[in-house]
Amino acid sequence: MKKQRYIAFILLLLLSIVMTACSSDSSNHEPESQSPPSSNNPESSSDPSSGPEADSSLLQEPLAAIDLSKIPDRASQRTDTIIVSLVNPSGAFTPYFTQVGYDGNVNSVLYTPLVRLDPNGLPIPGLAERWEISDDELTYTFFLRDGLKYSDGSPMTTADVEFTWTLLHDPAYDGINNVVETRIKGGQAYKEGKADSIEGIQVINERTISVTLEETNATALTVLGGQILSKEYYGKDYEFGNLDYIKNLHATPITNGPYKLERFIPGQEVRFVANEHYIFGKPKTEYFIYKTTEGDTWQFIETGEVDYGSFSATADNIEKLKGLGFLDLIPSTASNYGYNQFNLEREHLQDKRVRQALTYGLDRQLIYVDSRQGAGSIANIPSSPILWSYTEEDINPYPYDPEKAKQLLDEAGWTVGADGIREKDGKKLQINYLGSKSANTDIFIAIATENYREIGVDFIPEQFPDFNTLSAKVSSGDYDMASFSTTIISDPSQGVFRFIKGETKGYDNPRIDELYVQSLATSDVEERKKIYHEMFKILNDELPVMFTSYTKSVIAINGRIDGFELNPLAGIGHSLPNWELQ
Repeated sequence: MKKQRYIAFILLLLLSIVMTACSSDSSNHEPESQSPPSSNNPESSSDPSSGPEADSSLLQEPLAAIDLSKIPDRASQRTDTIIVSLVNPSGAFTPYFTQVGYDGNVNSVLYTPLVRLDPNGLPIPGLAERWEISDDELTYTFFLRDGLKYSDGSPMTTADVEFTWTLLHDPAYDGINNVVETRIKGGQAYKEGKADSIEGIQVINERTISVTLEETNATALTVLGGQILSKEYYGKDYEFGNLDYIKNLHATPITNGPYKLERFIPGQEVRFVANEHYIFGKPKTEYFIYKTTEGDTWQFIETGEVDYGSFSATADNIEKLKGLGFLDLIPSTASNYGYNQFNLEREHLQDKRVRQALTYGLDRQLIYVDSRQGAGSIANIPSSPILWSYTEEDINPYPYDPEKAKQLLDEAGWTVGADGIREKDGKKLQINYLGSKSANTDIFIAIATENYREIGVDFIPEQFPDFNTLSAKVSSGDYDMASFSTTIISDPSQGVFRFIKGETKGYDNPRIDELYVQSLATSDVEERKKIYHEMFKILNDELPVMFTSYTKSVIAINGRIDGFELNPLAGIGHSLPNWELQ
């Protein structure tokens, strides 16, 4: 029976590799950090004959297109328009009022924030040319660039900044509100209707505004430095306690980013035209389109219907993309991490030796890297490799080691029973696992079943067709382990937040709580890095979750487009104004 299971597993593994090679990631999905976590864990090259074993070396650096004569006619005939595919947005094109993450993709084209992020997650000037932070790190002063205008030609001033921050403190605002969480002085009093304005916000002049917080918060600079709404347009009908009117403005936004909205046809396209009032200069390409028609990204790229796509970085995908000849290829690692959530309210999972054994006893390299032809790497801490907080120093990599897993389970008092499954106090060591329905989950289940049986664990999997059903099952507490991944992480505090007191049921480490507060109490990156490294070492040892993987993708962009710059934290909006058709 064991041999038959192993043969079935190999057949399943080979089938899934073929399926992966024939499919692609959704193109340009950059959901906002408020979106629910996904349940799918989302130059020089090697000789093509080297096979999957050399996946990690296939695309280490960008690879330029080798034959632009192969560009499809449909693409080469476009002279003033660039097209990118996107899952259909809802049409709520007002920052802070988006309905789905894909509205955020649209807003990143329409609006530029006060403070932008570089590819490492560090702040750089946007519409604010500079800023100052007081010695006590409670007061932030923003200095706007001279000559800022909205897409209708009206001036942008600090009155708009004050309006945006104030609007988000309105009691009728029901979105996820990071601005309120920065705790601006007097913000709560305004929210409760006890004040007519927010005490901590001070407009100094048309280009200078300061804001004072009640406590230090290292994320305040980028949170307060977000996208800004026109007071003249979005505030003309504003009444305290009533924000319903804004819904009527979603489809006709007044913006300050590189492009203006020309039209939105649900299920077909979102069309933009260059904003001649953009502070950094009119974009180099007159028109930009998000194609929202359902279809296969491979087909769209091959036929020239779109100019840009994002694909899982498998060896087969890379070779196929290279074979098209007309595409520039850029490797990318997502700024998130996958994890297997433990139910720490289950008695057997409260012992960290059991959690460590389950990690040692699982061949994560085979599951998340080899079976995906190199389109992933192993995660051991709650930070992406592309963030400034990432480290491997003093971090246990938990290599696949069944003997180490058995040793830990022995130490934890779990002895092997007559049927090969470990027992303790009359209970068998079972892991009830929840995951999504996908080829990757099929692979995980096949490997985990074999791996865990070898160390004496009875692995019982269950799959769900959608995130909501999976999430409901997890919320009920009827599980031992479940697979998730985080949303985009732009600051390391977002990666560790789930481990502070009360956020993860069954996990309470006062030192983690203390370090989390310290990490937000200073804006010094080097000091924050030391704090996070200590947190990472603790979490890597205690494993309140099993960290699993970082996903790798390859960006394919039409070779006649110049000016693309990869920024996984900001999406294509970061460099879009510089895209130019050659």
